[in-house]
Amino acid sequence: MFIKKVSQFIEEKHLFGFSDKVLVALSGGADSVALLRVLLRLGYACEAAHCNFHLRGEESVRDERFVRALAERLGVPLHVIHFDTNAYAASHNVSVEMAARELRYDWFTKLRQECGAKVVAVAHHRDDSVETFLLNLVRGTGINGLQGIRPVNGDVVRPLLCVSRAEILDYLSSLGQDYVTDSTNLQDEFVRNKLRLNVIPMLETINPSVSDTIADTARRLSDVAQVYQEAIQAAKQRVMPDGETIDIPALCREPGAQNLLFELLYPLGFNAAQVNDVFRALHGESGRMFYSREWVLLIDRNRLIRRPSGEVEPQPELCLERMEVNPPFSVPHNNKEAYVDAEKVQGELTLRKWQSGDKFIPFGMKGFKSVRNYLRDKKFSRFEKERQWVVCDGDRIVWLVNERLDNRFRVTSETRFVINLKLKLV
Repeated sequence: MFIKKVSQFIEEKHLFGFSDKVLVALSGGADSVALLRVLLRLGYACEAAHCNFHLRGEESVRDERFVRALAERLGVPLHVIHFDTNAYAASHNVSVEMAARELRYDWFTKLRQECGAKVVAVAHHRDDSVETFLLNLVRGTGINGLQGIRPVNGDVVRPLLCVSRAEILDYLSSLGQDYVTDSTNLQDEFVRNKLRLNVIPMLETINPSVSDTIADTARRLSDVAQVYQEAIQAAKQRVMPDGETIDIPALCREPGAQNLLFELLYPLGFNAAQVNDVFRALHGESGRMFYSREWVLLIDRNRLIRRPSGEVEPQPELCLERMEVNPPFSVPHNNKEAYVDAEKVQGELTLRKWQSGDKFIPFGMKGFKSVRNYLRDKKFSRFEKERQWVVCDGDRIVWLVNERLDNRFRVTSETRFVINLKLKLV
């Protein structure tokens, strides 16, 4: 029955074909051993990959020794790699668990291509999916997080999601196949282990079939999610026509606006609590900013603007070209460059960011206007204001870059020499 269930699941989910080579992630634990054995029994061509993370001392050595002996006995090509996981975690500022995940999946991707495998098969089973469902529910998630573990994620497939841990152990017992046990799986200091060892057994006192019930719910939500995602994509087009900026009035007209905002911001690293804060602030003071690990979000009047966190602004260089005017001379209309009367420049032209208190006489006007008010009237966002440069002649602003020239430096019919101003990124 176990073999039949796995075979039907592979075909139903179109995980891979009989002509495809499968790279099996083999830790030596019951789940991965059962995965390798059942795929071989079904006639698939397999190679195995084992990661030694050097996190459990002698146990890590034992696991590698076991995997090597198993692969040799089964006649399966085996690839083994050693990682300094703690060093990687420290250098990349991530948890040891995340470090191990990044290291193994990066290696799996590279190895799959080298050995010509179609997919990488990992041994997550139904109970793992139930734990993921509960973990995401506790932490807070959208509908995607309530689908449990998906059978396919790029080149990674999970053929055992249709069977339980108990069924896996029964299958191995029927084969007389041994395996190794990770002692950390028996400790409840990790959140997932707390669910496995404490929460799920407690839920089983209320409903002995709770794992089956949750798995069925996750499968139904997976179907619902397809319809849901189509609706989200349609709404995204309405509220983010440029694909970057969120139109706040358009967002608020959508049914379930707060949930839609969650779907838009969650991929940027904003959690549910942060999204709630953003939603409450939508009609508040313009200029408020919110931060995730990788993004900065700005409320700018009727829109939400984002930019990468820690974004390094390209450094511009001021390019000057002095030219003699040959009548008739017409100043080109191009806000990416400016022409000023050279004889009206008293000192050296310099480039800097605008500052509070800066003022100039915009071209076509007679009185002074503060740069701050000019940018406000032009509805510049805070991000845009932070990127605004000015060209100065001493204390006098000559050019608000890419915007307006100071009227005092304009080119007239009496101008004999002009200076052409441009910025070049360096």
